[in-house]
Amino acid sequence: MKNQWLDKLSLILITFWVGALWTTGAVAYVLFQTLQDSQLAGQLAGKFFTYVSYLGLFSAFYLLIHRLLGYGTLALKQSYFWAVFAMLLLVLAGHFGIQPILAQLKVNAFPGDVMQSVFANRFKTWHGVASIAYVMQCLLGFVVVLRAR
Repeated sequence: MKNQWLDKLSLILITFWVGALWTTGAVAYVLFQTLQDSQLAGQLAGKFFTYVSYLGLFSAFYLLIHRLLGYGTLALKQSYFWAVFAMLLLVLAGHFGIQPILAQLKVNAFPGDVMQSVFANRFKTWHGVASIAYVMQCLLGFVVVLRAR
């Protein structure tokens, strides 16, 4: 009985995590298309991405441990396991690597807009890297959803 509950929890976490990834990407797009203040849009989108990162960290660790406990070393032969692991690495890289770089570039440009500063090209480059990593997470999310059972 307990194992069934843990299995259901893993499906719920997958739903929340992958759903949040896709929803946050759409929300960020809408914010930048709707708000005239791009700094405000960036701040709001950044909050969403931060929360999704925390959800991703928790979910990935739970899902990996759950899969290892359920399948033992056979989990290491499953695309599901490696997709979750890759997503975890992307979350870690994004949250603890790329986002601090972007934040520092904004601080360096303060009080002005980073996009109007000498840091604009570096910001665009790192923002592009962050975007690619995020899209990769979203695509890997399909693998996780399709291979969850």
